Amino acid sequence: MLLVEDELIVAMDLAHLLEDHGWQVLGPAASVQRALQLLKEQLPSVAILDINLRDELVTPVAEALMKQGIPFVVSTAVSNPVEVCGTAVRGAPVLRKPTDEEQLLQVLEKNDDALDTQSQHGSARQLTVPLKIFPK
Repeated sequence: MLLVEDELIVAMDLAHLLEDHGWQVLGPAASVQRALQLLKEQLPSVAILDINLRDELVTPVAEALMKQGIPFVVSTAVSNPVEVCGTAVRGAPVLRKPTDEEQLLQVLEKNDDALDTQSQHGSARQLTVPLKIFPK
């Protein structure tokens, strides 16, 4: 799980929540440069992306994830993420900020099937998240 979030307290809270539910967290990355560096070191099976990272948009990270076939969730207070980041985030599940624990876990659970499909197709990348960790 790649976590891209520039607000330190939010990032740490999310990281602890995810780890408590069995996810291995890469990051958190507070900048596009750091997120792209983490992607070069290890490919996650899923990512959570904050759209606005201080003075930059997360678009290059979303594009890199798309090229690798890695699903991601957008976390934002922006009403229409596509207007801000363009088509790189079109179709991605959106978590409205402030995000509560239940909402986050529900979105990840809904996308769990996509992760299963990726792993069944013999993906060469190492999965960094246990599958089917949330009760259905």
